[in-house]
Amino acid sequence: MIHPESLYLLHAVLDEQYRLCYSCSGNVTDTVSGISSEKGMSVLTQKVYTIRDIAQLAGVSVTTVSRVLNHRPDVNPATRELVEKIIEECHFVGNTNARGLKQVSELIGLVIRGRSNPFLNALAEAILDRATSIPDNFVTEYIDEQDDEFLTALKMTRQNRIKGLIFVGSLIDHRVQAIRHLDLPVVFTTVNAETAAMPNASSVAVDDRSMGRLVGEELLSIGHRKIAVFGSNPIAGDSLAMRFQGFCDAFSDRGLSFDPENYRECRFSFDAGYDTARDFFSGHPETTALFTMSDTVAVGAIRALQDLGKTVPRDVSVVGFDGIDISRFTVPRLTTVEQPVDEIARRSVNLLLDMMEKGAAPRHILVKASYRSRESVAPPRMPE
Repeated sequence: MIHPESLYLLHAVLDEQYRLCYSCSGNVTDTVSGISSEKGMSVLTQKVYTIRDIAQLAGVSVTTVSRVLNHRPDVNPATRELVEKIIEECHFVGNTNARGLKQVSELIGLVIRGRSNPFLNALAEAILDRATSIPDNFVTEYIDEQDDEFLTALKMTRQNRIKGLIFVGSLIDHRVQAIRHLDLPVVFTTVNAETAAMPNASSVAVDDRSMGRLVGEELLSIGHRKIAVFGSNPIAGDSLAMRFQGFCDAFSDRGLSFDPENYRECRFSFDAGYDTARDFFSGHPETTALFTMSDTVAVGAIRALQDLGKTVPRDVSVVGFDGIDISRFTVPRLTTVEQPVDEIARRSVNLLLDMMEKGAAPRHILVKASYRSRESVAPPRMPE
């Protein structure tokens, strides 16, 4: 029999589907792997397995493990089987066993809008990694890019005692009114929230407009004129719209104008990038360059161009945005604008802590992005 005083848990609650509650160690439902007996008493032995241990053993991300734990459908069956096998071998406890643990009193909410976006998932993981060094608990929500992150946050505040919110991949538009009345600090990452004029909101982002302009300048300077752009709503007023405005600025600077017929709205996924590129270039074979607002779209587009018999960059140059890991390994290696994930995560958490603990006024920080010139861009081919 195990004596109650010999049991301890580094507690964290894996709460409801799609929701994770991180303990002060920043981990999900940590538990021990074995029990030994000493002088008639059962004592806990190390090793303590965390969700990060499970992810490392499986060779996957923390978010993938959390999806398996939450029985999410968007996990490769082979990956799910591997993760579940490791969970079982390590006696890692899921949410069923955690139901009886005492709920933490206050939480920081983390809402990620774009569950299939590798860049946003990497940023969310970096924020949670940063959270391991602070004595606060996190509850997270992964939602689709078409879902409403503000209604999600409201639901989160009704179900938990939320002391602060971080939004990853948000779109600041009229919907933000839903949380304007919340009396708690908010940080927006990857989007400049200064224009929202919220008295309790800070933000961390790159200068999307200047980086969009830089992409336009790079393509125009080597002779491209027939350029396509794949992004989201170009008049939404968010970071993506700022990238497009900057891109158009580069045309204006040269006395040119961008043809709106060459803009396509596109979801940020490999499949959407592939489908949009195949459809667009089938009808616009004269286009010599493509700027996508996301690396995932660029990777899908490159595959579509190859299937159409076009070579990148000989026939079409491609530039992405975000700087996800896979951009360094595509064929050809993808030219992109790289966002500093670790710095954005660190500054976002620090801003929220300053507002929560010190009553600091909101701040809006622009961090430096980098243009990574690789193999997917070249001057346009001369007519034969």
